[in-house]
Amino acid sequence: MKQWTIAYVDKDGVKQSLAFEREHRPSNEDAADYLREVLYPVADKLDLNDLDGRAPEPTVKSLKAMHSVQILSVTEAS
Repeated sequence: MKQWTIAYVDKDGVKQSLAFEREHRPSNEDAADYLREVLYPVADKLDLNDLDGRAPEPTVKSLKAMHSVQILSVTEAS
């Protein structure tokens, strides 16, 4: 498995990064799912995403709207 790094801005406006493993380059939606699971485990278990199936990248949008977390990039770790 390859190591990937998610660069994001947290709720306080501070740039952070988080590493995780995937075989192929994850989409921003995959990265948002992982971030929500790690940063907000309780919210991850709740079905709060009313955009699912109605909008592209619903988890990306809900992370930004509900938690002020914005994904900047997903890159392969060196």
